[in-house]
Amino acid sequence: MAEQVHVTGSAASLIAAATSAKGAPPVHLWDPPYCGEIDIVIKRDGTWIHEGTPIGRPGLVRLFASILKREGERHFLVTPVEKVGIKVEDAPFVAQDFEAAGGTITFSTNVGDTVAAGPDHPIRVVLAADGEPSPYVEVRRGLEALIDRKTFYRLVDLGHEEDGQFGVTSGGVFFPIIDAAALRV
Repeated sequence: MAEQVHVTGSAASLIAAATSAKGAPPVHLWDPPYCGEIDIVIKRDGTWIHEGTPIGRPGLVRLFASILKREGERHFLVTPVEKVGIKVEDAPFVAQDFEAAGGTITFSTNVGDTVAAGPDHPIRVVLAADGEPSPYVEVRRGLEALIDRKTFYRLVDLGHEEDGQFGVTSGGVFFPIIDAAALRV
């Protein structure tokens, strides 16, 4: 049975604005007035939820992702005329794979973005108190993708030690993952 998605109000106007844009919308240039919250949550696994129901249409998720903006610790869907807040559990995107060629690691995300890690798209790893890593790559203007587990394991296979740190190099930049001494314990 086909999924029915009913959108009204702000969601409908956001869709209209995003579909009318040619190429990537210049959300970084838009500073519309805040119009409140919309019931959209991006789960840690990259699932977009609208009013408690997963958005099952990948094209609609890509559309919303194209008008996503981060301001401080908050995330918003923006058009030239309105801005609505959404909730993001961790990072708004998930890096699901990568290719390594010519000294560059290029990630692919769940919303169809590709990004070459380097000075403009850094990789960072946050270690939880229990040592569990949460690795990220910046996709655009402060929006990050959580690197999924299988992709992170593959990434670690490319790692090497540099200045007491274990990490990876991409685009001429070394990105530390963990203190090298911790690997020798």
